[in-house]
Amino acid sequence: MARRPVNVFSLSFLDVMSCGFGAIVLIYLIINHATEQHIAVIKPEARAEIRKLDFEVQNGQKHLTELRESIDATERRIDEATKRRIALLATISERSEQLSKLDATTLAKQADLAKLRADVKSKQEDVKRLEAQEQSNEGSKARTFIGEGDRQYLTGLKIGGERILVAFDTSASMLDDTIVNVIRRSHMDDAHKKAAPKWVRTVGTVEWFAAQFPLDSKYQIYGFNETTKPMVDGTEGKWLEVADAKQLDQAIDTVKATVPTGGTNLSGLVNAITAMSPPPDNIYLITDGLPTIDSGGAKRATVTGRQRMKLFNEAVKHLPHGIPINVILLPLEGDPAASGVFWDLAQASGGAYLAPAADWP
Repeated sequence: MARRPVNVFSLSFLDVMSCGFGAIVLIYLIINHATEQHIAVIKPEARAEIRKLDFEVQNGQKHLTELRESIDATERRIDEATKRRIALLATISERSEQLSKLDATTLAKQADLAKLRADVKSKQEDVKRLEAQEQSNEGSKARTFIGEGDRQYLTGLKIGGERILVAFDTSASMLDDTIVNVIRRSHMDDAHKKAAPKWVRTVGTVEWFAAQFPLDSKYQIYGFNETTKPMVDGTEGKWLEVADAKQLDQAIDTVKATVPTGGTNLSGLVNAITAMSPPPDNIYLITDGLPTIDSGGAKRATVTGRQRMKLFNEAVKHLPHGIPINVILLPLEGDPAASGVFWDLAQASGGAYLAPAADWP
Protein backbone atom coordinates (compact mmCIF):
# COMPACT_ATOMS: atom_id res chain seq x y z
CA MET A 1 0.00 0.00 0.00
CA ALA A 2 1.37 3.35 -1.03
CA ARG A 3 1.94 6.05 1.60
CA ARG A 4 0.41 9.59 1.30
CA PRO A 5 2.83 12.30 0.59
CA VAL A 6 3.56 14.65 3.51
CA ASN A 7 2.43 18.36 2.95
CA VAL A 8 3.99 20.89 5.28
CA PHE A 9 1.12 23.32 4.58
CA SER A 10 -1.53 21.18 6.28
CA LEU A 11 -3.64 24.04 8.01
CA SER A 12 -7.30 23.64 7.24
CA PHE A 13 -9.65 26.47 6.08
CA LEU A 14 -11.43 26.47 9.45
CA ASP A 15 -8.17 27.05 11.24
CA VAL A 16 -7.53 30.10 9.09
CA MET A 17 -11.03 31.47 9.77
CA SER A 18 -10.65 30.90 13.50
CA CYS A 19 -7.43 32.84 13.58
CA GLY A 20 -9.00 35.73 11.67
CA PHE A 21 -12.03 35.83 13.91
CA GLY A 22 -9.84 35.82 16.99
CA ALA A 23 -7.90 38.77 15.62
CA ILE A 24 -11.14 40.73 15.07
CA VAL A 25 -12.34 39.99 18.62
CA LEU A 26 -9.00 41.13 19.98
CA ILE A 27 -9.20 44.42 18.04
CA TYR A 28 -12.79 45.02 19.27
CA LEU A 29 -11.77 44.44 22.89
CA ILE A 30 -8.91 46.88 22.52
CA ILE A 31 -11.13 49.61 20.97
CA ASN A 32 -13.98 49.13 23.54
CA HIS A 33 -11.53 49.31 26.43
CA ALA A 34 -10.11 52.56 25.05
CA THR A 35 -13.63 54.03 24.81
CA GLU A 36 -14.44 53.10 28.39
CA GLN A 37 -11.22 54.67 29.50
CA HIS A 38 -12.09 57.87 27.59
CA ILE A 39 -15.56 58.09 29.18
CA ALA A 40 -14.11 57.42 32.58
CA VAL A 41 -11.81 60.38 32.37
CA ILE A 42 -14.66 62.93 31.78
CA LYS A 43 -14.70 65.31 34.73
CA PRO A 44 -17.79 65.45 37.01
CA GLU A 45 -17.82 69.26 36.68
CA ALA A 46 -18.19 68.98 32.91
CA ARG A 47 -21.00 66.43 33.31
CA ALA A 48 -22.84 68.81 35.69
CA GLU A 49 -22.40 71.70 33.27
CA ILE A 50 -23.83 69.60 30.44
CA ARG A 51 -26.86 68.70 32.53
CA LYS A 52 -27.33 72.38 33.49
CA LEU A 53 -27.21 73.38 29.84
CA ASP A 54 -29.73 70.69 28.95
CA PHE A 55 -32.06 71.99 31.71
CA GLU A 56 -31.72 75.58 30.50
CA VAL A 57 -32.49 74.51 26.96
CA GLN A 58 -35.67 72.77 28.14
CA ASN A 59 -36.76 75.81 30.16
CA GLY A 60 -35.96 78.09 27.25
CA GLN A 61 -38.16 76.05 24.96
CA LYS A 62 -40.97 76.19 27.54
CA HIS A 63 -40.64 79.96 27.95
CA LEU A 64 -40.50 80.37 24.17
CA THR A 65 -43.85 78.62 23.91
CA GLU A 66 -45.33 80.86 26.61
CA LEU A 67 -43.98 83.97 24.89
CA ARG A 68 -45.53 82.91 21.61
CA GLU A 69 -48.89 82.43 23.31
CA SER A 70 -48.52 85.84 24.99
CA ILE A 71 -47.70 87.45 21.65
CA ASP A 72 -50.80 85.87 20.11
CA ALA A 73 -52.97 87.17 22.97
CA THR A 74 -51.44 90.65 22.66
CA GLU A 75 -52.10 90.70 18.95
CA ARG A 76 -55.73 89.77 19.60
CA ARG A 77 -56.06 92.61 22.11
CA ILE A 78 -54.48 95.00 19.62
CA ASP A 79 -57.04 93.93 17.03
CA GLU A 80 -59.90 94.53 19.50
CA ALA A 81 -58.47 97.93 20.47
CA THR A 82 -58.17 98.84 16.80
CA LYS A 83 -61.84 97.95 16.26
CA ARG A 84 -62.86 100.07 19.25
CA ARG A 85 -60.71 102.94 17.98
CA ILE A 86 -62.38 102.75 14.59
CA ALA A 87 -65.81 102.79 16.25
CA LEU A 88 -64.84 105.79 18.38
CA LEU A 89 -63.50 107.62 15.36
CA ALA A 90 -66.78 106.96 13.58
CA THR A 91 -68.71 108.33 16.57
CA ILE A 92 -66.46 111.40 16.74
CA SER A 93 -66.92 111.94 13.03
CA GLU A 94 -70.69 111.69 13.45
CA ARG A 95 -70.64 114.19 16.32
CA SER A 96 -68.44 116.50 14.26
CA GLU A 97 -70.94 116.39 11.42
CA GLN A 98 -73.76 117.20 13.82
CA LEU A 99 -71.76 120.13 15.20
CA SER A 100 -71.10 121.35 11.67
CA LYS A 101 -74.83 121.29 10.95
CA LEU A 102 -75.49 123.26 14.12
CA ASP A 103 -72.83 125.79 13.12
CA ALA A 104 -74.66 126.22 9.83
CA THR A 105 -77.84 127.56 11.48
CA THR A 106 -79.07 131.16 11.50
CA LEU A 107 -76.76 134.09 12.21
CA ALA A 108 -78.58 134.75 15.45
CA LYS A 109 -77.94 131.23 16.66
CA GLN A 110 -74.33 131.44 15.56
CA ALA A 111 -73.93 134.59 17.63
CA ASP A 112 -75.50 132.80 20.58
CA LEU A 113 -73.18 129.85 20.00
CA ALA A 114 -70.14 132.13 20.04
CA LYS A 115 -71.37 133.65 23.29
CA LEU A 116 -71.92 130.19 24.74
CA ARG A 117 -68.43 129.12 23.71
CA ALA A 118 -67.00 132.15 25.43
CA ASP A 119 -69.02 131.24 28.50
CA VAL A 120 -67.76 127.66 28.28
CA LYS A 121 -64.18 128.88 28.14
CA SER A 122 -64.81 131.07 31.16
CA LYS A 123 -66.44 128.17 32.98
CA GLN A 124 -63.52 125.91 32.08
CA GLU A 125 -61.19 128.38 33.75
CA ASP A 126 -63.52 128.38 36.76
CA VAL A 127 -63.49 124.58 36.70
CA LYS A 128 -59.70 124.50 36.77
CA ARG A 129 -59.70 126.96 39.64
CA LEU A 130 -62.33 124.96 41.51
CA GLU A 131 -60.50 121.70 40.86
CA ALA A 132 -57.34 123.20 42.33
CA GLN A 133 -59.37 124.45 45.27
CA GLU A 134 -61.02 121.04 45.63
CA GLN A 135 -57.62 119.34 45.79
CA SER A 136 -56.42 121.77 48.41
CA ASN A 137 -59.61 121.21 50.43
CA GLU A 138 -59.52 117.41 50.15
CA GLY A 139 -60.78 115.87 53.34
CA SER A 140 -62.24 119.14 54.61
CA LYS A 141 -65.95 118.32 54.15
CA ALA A 142 -68.33 116.75 56.66
CA ARG A 143 -70.50 114.95 54.07
CA THR A 144 -70.11 113.48 50.61
CA PHE A 145 -72.56 113.60 47.73
CA ILE A 146 -72.21 111.32 44.69
CA GLY A 147 -74.63 111.73 41.84
CA GLU A 148 -75.73 109.20 39.26
CA GLY A 149 -72.67 107.61 37.63
CA ASP A 150 -70.37 109.13 40.21
CA ARG A 151 -70.32 112.45 38.32
CA GLN A 152 -68.39 115.41 39.61
CA TYR A 153 -70.54 118.53 39.84
CA LEU A 154 -68.67 121.76 39.15
CA THR A 155 -71.22 124.55 38.82
CA GLY A 156 -69.23 127.74 39.21
CA LEU A 157 -70.85 128.28 42.61
CA LYS A 158 -68.29 129.08 45.25
CA ILE A 159 -69.37 127.21 48.37
CA GLY A 160 -67.53 128.99 51.12
CA GLY A 161 -67.63 131.51 53.90
CA GLU A 162 -67.57 131.44 57.67
CA ARG A 163 -71.37 131.49 57.97
CA ILE A 164 -73.35 129.80 55.18
CA LEU A 165 -77.15 129.95 54.89
CA VAL A 166 -79.07 127.58 52.61
CA ALA A 167 -82.72 128.58 52.20
CA PHE A 168 -85.03 126.39 50.11
CA ASP A 169 -88.62 126.90 49.00
CA THR A 170 -91.05 124.38 50.55
CA SER A 171 -94.24 125.74 48.97
CA ALA A 172 -96.65 123.58 46.94
CA SER A 173 -95.27 124.96 43.65
CA MET A 174 -92.10 122.92 44.27
CA LEU A 175 -94.10 119.79 43.42
CA ASP A 176 -93.86 120.27 39.64
CA ASP A 177 -92.87 122.58 36.78
CA THR A 178 -96.42 123.14 35.49
CA ILE A 179 -99.39 124.63 37.32
CA VAL A 180 -101.72 121.82 36.29
CA ASN A 181 -99.41 119.16 37.73
CA VAL A 182 -98.82 121.24 40.85
CA ILE A 183 -102.57 121.23 41.50
CA ARG A 184 -102.81 117.52 40.70
CA ARG A 185 -99.92 116.54 42.96
CA SER A 186 -101.09 118.79 45.80
CA HIS A 187 -104.10 116.47 46.24
CA MET A 188 -101.92 113.36 46.58
CA ASP A 189 -100.74 111.85 49.84
CA ASP A 190 -97.46 112.90 51.49
CA ALA A 191 -95.51 109.93 50.15
CA HIS A 192 -96.35 110.85 46.54
CA LYS A 193 -95.59 114.53 47.20
CA LYS A 194 -92.13 113.71 48.53
CA ALA A 195 -91.53 111.49 45.48
CA ALA A 196 -92.35 114.28 42.98
CA PRO A 197 -89.35 114.69 40.61
CA LYS A 198 -89.01 118.44 41.15
CA TRP A 199 -89.09 118.05 44.94
CA VAL A 200 -86.56 115.21 44.76
CA ARG A 201 -84.25 117.58 42.83
CA THR A 202 -84.76 120.25 45.48
CA VAL A 203 -83.87 117.88 48.32
CA GLY A 204 -80.85 116.62 46.35
CA THR A 205 -79.71 120.20 45.78
CA VAL A 206 -79.83 120.97 49.52
CA GLU A 207 -77.94 117.75 50.25
CA TRP A 208 -75.35 118.67 47.61
CA PHE A 209 -74.77 122.03 49.26
CA ALA A 210 -74.38 120.35 52.65
CA ALA A 211 -71.69 118.13 51.16
CA GLN A 212 -69.73 121.23 50.07
CA PHE A 213 -69.62 122.97 53.46
CA PRO A 214 -66.00 123.47 54.62
CA LEU A 215 -65.36 121.83 57.98
CA ASP A 216 -64.17 125.06 59.56
CA SER A 217 -67.37 126.97 58.71
CA LYS A 218 -70.81 127.37 60.31
CA TYR A 219 -74.13 126.89 58.60
CA GLN A 220 -77.90 127.12 58.85
CA ILE A 221 -80.59 125.51 56.67
CA TYR A 222 -84.00 127.21 56.47
CA GLY A 223 -87.12 125.97 54.70
CA PHE A 224 -89.67 128.62 53.79
CA ASN A 225 -93.23 128.60 52.48
CA GLU A 226 -95.87 130.59 54.36
CA THR A 227 -93.52 130.47 57.36
CA THR A 228 -89.77 130.08 57.74
CA LYS A 229 -88.21 127.49 60.03
CA PRO A 230 -84.80 125.86 60.55
CA MET A 231 -84.27 122.18 59.79
CA VAL A 232 -82.94 121.61 63.31
CA ASP A 233 -85.63 122.51 65.86
CA GLY A 234 -84.79 125.25 68.33
CA THR A 235 -81.92 126.74 66.28
CA GLU A 236 -83.68 129.85 64.90
CA GLY A 237 -81.10 132.58 64.40
CA LYS A 238 -78.26 130.32 65.53
CA TRP A 239 -75.25 129.09 63.58
CA LEU A 240 -74.45 125.38 63.61
CA GLU A 241 -71.02 123.78 63.41
CA VAL A 242 -70.29 121.89 60.17
CA ALA A 243 -67.88 119.69 62.13
CA ASP A 244 -70.89 118.32 64.08
CA ALA A 245 -71.68 115.63 61.50
CA LYS A 246 -74.48 114.14 63.58
CA GLN A 247 -76.36 117.45 63.72
CA LEU A 248 -75.79 118.02 60.00
CA ASP A 249 -77.23 114.56 59.25
CA GLN A 250 -80.23 115.45 61.43
CA ALA A 251 -80.81 118.61 59.39
CA ILE A 252 -80.66 116.68 56.10
CA ASP A 253 -83.05 114.04 57.46
CA THR A 254 -85.52 116.83 58.27
CA VAL A 255 -85.14 118.20 54.74
CA LYS A 256 -85.95 114.76 53.32
CA ALA A 257 -89.00 114.46 55.61
CA THR A 258 -90.41 117.87 54.59
CA VAL A 259 -93.62 117.88 52.50
CA PRO A 260 -94.05 120.89 50.16
CA THR A 261 -97.28 122.79 50.81
CA GLY A 262 -98.78 126.28 50.97
CA GLY A 263 -97.68 129.53 49.34
CA THR A 264 -94.35 131.34 49.10
CA ASN A 265 -93.59 134.07 51.62
CA LEU A 266 -90.23 135.63 50.75
CA SER A 267 -90.67 138.42 53.31
CA GLY A 268 -90.74 135.84 56.12
CA LEU A 269 -87.40 134.46 54.95
CA VAL A 270 -85.88 137.94 54.74
CA ASN A 271 -87.06 138.68 58.31
CA ALA A 272 -85.43 135.44 59.50
CA ILE A 273 -82.17 136.42 57.76
CA THR A 274 -82.09 139.89 59.30
CA ALA A 275 -82.64 138.32 62.73
CA MET A 276 -79.46 136.25 62.45
CA SER A 277 -76.52 137.55 64.46
CA PRO A 278 -73.90 137.69 63.19
CA PRO A 279 -75.38 137.83 59.67
CA PRO A 280 -74.52 135.24 57.02
CA ASP A 281 -71.68 135.97 54.62
CA ASN A 282 -73.05 133.69 51.88
CA ILE A 283 -76.71 132.89 51.09
CA TYR A 284 -77.86 130.11 48.76
CA LEU A 285 -81.50 130.50 47.76
CA ILE A 286 -83.32 127.58 46.13
CA THR A 287 -86.72 128.53 44.73
CA ASP A 288 -88.89 128.33 41.62
CA GLY A 289 -90.42 131.77 41.28
CA LEU A 290 -91.70 134.99 42.75
CA PRO A 291 -93.51 135.06 46.13
CA THR A 292 -97.29 134.71 46.34
CA ILE A 293 -97.99 136.05 49.87
CA ASP A 294 -96.37 138.30 52.45
CA SER A 295 -96.09 138.06 56.20
CA GLY A 296 -99.08 140.27 56.98
CA GLY A 297 -101.37 139.77 54.02
CA ALA A 298 -104.29 137.43 53.70
CA LYS A 299 -104.27 134.57 51.21
CA ARG A 300 -105.77 135.26 47.81
CA ALA A 301 -107.25 132.79 45.38
CA THR A 302 -105.12 134.20 42.57
CA VAL A 303 -102.09 136.48 42.45
CA THR A 304 -101.22 138.46 39.33
CA GLY A 305 -97.70 138.79 37.97
CA ARG A 306 -97.61 142.46 38.95
CA GLN A 307 -98.63 141.64 42.52
CA ARG A 308 -95.95 138.95 42.76
CA MET A 309 -93.34 141.41 41.50
CA LYS A 310 -94.45 143.91 44.12
CA LEU A 311 -94.12 141.26 46.85
CA PHE A 312 -90.63 140.42 45.61
CA ASN A 313 -89.45 144.04 45.55
CA GLU A 314 -90.91 144.69 48.98
CA ALA A 315 -89.08 141.67 50.41
CA VAL A 316 -85.61 142.14 48.88
CA LYS A 317 -85.33 145.80 49.85
CA HIS A 318 -85.04 144.64 53.47
CA LEU A 319 -82.18 142.22 52.76
CA PRO A 320 -78.90 143.07 54.54
CA HIS A 321 -76.39 144.74 52.22
CA GLY A 322 -73.05 143.23 51.28
CA ILE A 323 -74.14 139.59 51.43
CA PRO A 324 -73.78 137.57 48.19
CA ILE A 325 -77.06 135.89 47.30
CA ASN A 326 -76.62 132.84 45.08
CA VAL A 327 -79.86 131.82 43.38
CA ILE A 328 -80.68 128.31 42.17
CA LEU A 329 -83.89 128.66 40.16
CA LEU A 330 -86.09 125.68 39.22
CA PRO A 331 -88.45 127.59 36.86
CA LEU A 332 -92.22 127.33 37.17
CA GLU A 333 -94.63 127.65 34.25
CA GLY A 334 -96.45 130.96 34.16
CA ASP A 335 -93.78 132.97 35.99
CA PRO A 336 -91.60 134.39 33.18
CA ALA A 337 -90.35 137.40 35.16
CA ALA A 338 -88.75 135.27 37.89
CA SER A 339 -85.61 134.42 35.96
CA GLY A 340 -84.77 138.04 35.20
CA VAL A 341 -85.38 139.48 38.67
CA PHE A 342 -83.52 136.70 40.47
CA TRP A 343 -80.61 137.08 38.04
CA ASP A 344 -80.55 140.80 38.83
CA LEU A 345 -80.61 140.02 42.56
CA ALA A 346 -77.66 137.65 42.25
CA GLN A 347 -75.62 140.08 40.15
CA ALA A 348 -76.37 143.09 42.32
CA SER A 349 -75.33 141.26 45.49
CA GLY A 350 -72.18 139.75 44.00
CA GLY A 351 -73.58 136.22 43.98
CA ALA A 352 -74.16 133.64 41.25
CA TYR A 353 -77.28 132.60 39.35
CA LEU A 354 -77.91 129.01 38.28
CA ALA A 355 -80.81 127.47 36.37
CA PRO A 356 -79.64 123.84 36.46
CA ALA A 357 -80.33 121.07 33.97
CA ALA A 358 -83.10 118.60 34.66
CA ASP A 359 -80.67 115.92 35.87
CA TRP A 360 -78.85 118.18 38.36
CA PRO A 361 -77.65 117.43 40.94
